[in-house]
Amino acid sequence: MKPIRFIAATAAALAAVSATVAVAATEQTGSASARQFEGKVVSINRDARTFGLSDAERGTVRIKVTRSTRFERIDGFAGLKVDARRIEATVKRKSGAWVALAVERSGGGGDHGGDDDRGRDDNRGGDDNPSGDDG
Repeated sequence: MKPIRFIAATAAALAAVSATVAVAATEQTGSASARQFEGKVVSINRDARTFGLSDAERGTVRIKVTRSTRFERIDGFAGLKVDARRIEATVKRKSGAWVALAVERSGGGGDHGGDDDRGRDDNRGGDDNPSGDDG
């Protein structure tokens, strides 16, 4: 009977360790995954390099900007203005704060219109060709 008890105890211990590892992996992956907020800039703290973004679905969130934050269709952090609308932020949670991976002015779809590559044809669509035909 002793071998059966040993096997049962070992199996229970392995199951407990496996469950703990699975929960830890899920928490780590969940907190590191990127999320998106979109809305109106309601506040800016230049000293702390943060801004408040009012998202219609999620409420107002405070977002931290770092050196590695990528800006698109906005002239960097200095280009953010209070009351700017259609601002989209891709963020991740780090040490209890939302940290911006990318901040951009939303164009309302995949084709943001206008000259999407500043006069160089990148063959991705948009108005690369002044005649309006990307061919």
